[in-house]
Amino acid sequence: MDFLELAKERYSVRKFSDKKVEQEKLDLILEAGRIAPTAVNFQPQRILVIESEEGLEKLKSCTIYHFHAPMALLVCYDTSASWKRPYDKEDMGVVDASIITTQMMLQAANLGLGTTWVGHFDPEAIRSAFEIPDFLIPVALLPLGYPREDCIPHKLHGIRHDMDHTVFYNTFEGINEATSTKE
Repeated sequence: MDFLELAKERYSVRKFSDKKVEQEKLDLILEAGRIAPTAVNFQPQRILVIESEEGLEKLKSCTIYHFHAPMALLVCYDTSASWKRPYDKEDMGVVDASIITTQMMLQAANLGLGTTWVGHFDPEAIRSAFEIPDFLIPVALLPLGYPREDCIPHKLHGIRHDMDHTVFYNTFEGINEATSTKE
């Protein structure tokens, strides 16, 4: 499948089958994250694979958006390893973790698996449940598995703004008009 077709077809899966993800497929997904670009190639990602019954039960105490997936990936970044922009000391770890998560989501879709990006979780509950040290920042939770047969994309999945609503050339002239109304 070509990249744009894959990106358009991929959707947030919120109903998972009980079928376990094969280790070979998980390895390919994790490899997609490993090779993702990061600021200055510092590779600050730290990914927790949550697949045991105990781990999945802990996860349920941290978010209602676990979707009963057979496994989940918790993507964090290490603040001691992430690059900080010198002008304002902005930590690029969250950007790196986002790129990594996106690549893993797309690899999963390419393998016939489903995911959904979950940002709605209690970071302190996650820290406590999984004994995450303070220097690791949780960014994304990625429930992962095979979509259930009755799973379909959300009704808003294919709705996108026209390009002139989101892309500007050379200046943001007209940005107020472009963003002030919902289409």
